[in-house]
Amino acid sequence: MIFRETTKKDIKNVMDIINASKEYLKKNNINQWQNGYPNEEVILNDIKNGEAFILLDNENTIIGTIAISFRGESTYDKIYEGKWLTNSEYAVIHRIAIKDDLKGRGISREILKEAEKLCLNKNINSIKIDTHEENLSMQRFLEKSGFKYCGIIYLNSGLECGEKRIAFEKLI
Repeated sequence: MIFRETTKKDIKNVMDIINASKEYLKKNNINQWQNGYPNEEVILNDIKNGEAFILLDNENTIIGTIAISFRGESTYDKIYEGKWLTNSEYAVIHRIAIKDDLKGRGISREILKEAEKLCLNKNINSIKIDTHEENLSMQRFLEKSGFKYCGIIYLNSGLECGEKRIAFEKLI
């Protein structure tokens, strides 16, 4: 498998994966990604900022997408009913999505492993992430992957501003 930065040429395939993930969430009554977010503009902004990455299989087919930011996250400045594991420099993971027909085959673990390598190469030893309170499968995946529940945050910008999220952190 190959892990690399996303380019504008990849946008259609990335959006296909994201849109299928939106449908999966909707079908499972998870009210996440149901209001137009993330859209192509968000992904293009990730690409522009060097924060969009994809995982390709051995046939160079995009099988997963992830956003990894090293610029911090103002939403994480206030955490409720808990606290972060550390106050040190951290990476933020957003918008993980896996090709629909490959869910449950370890692709999420693989893309997360690549994200961790990228962080370690930048001497970043903390990764923070949040997910919707109804997205129990993502919460279980994060806990199985070594992330610790830290508390609750409320998104402070964008199409989902004000929405509650469950916050996790992993020290690597």
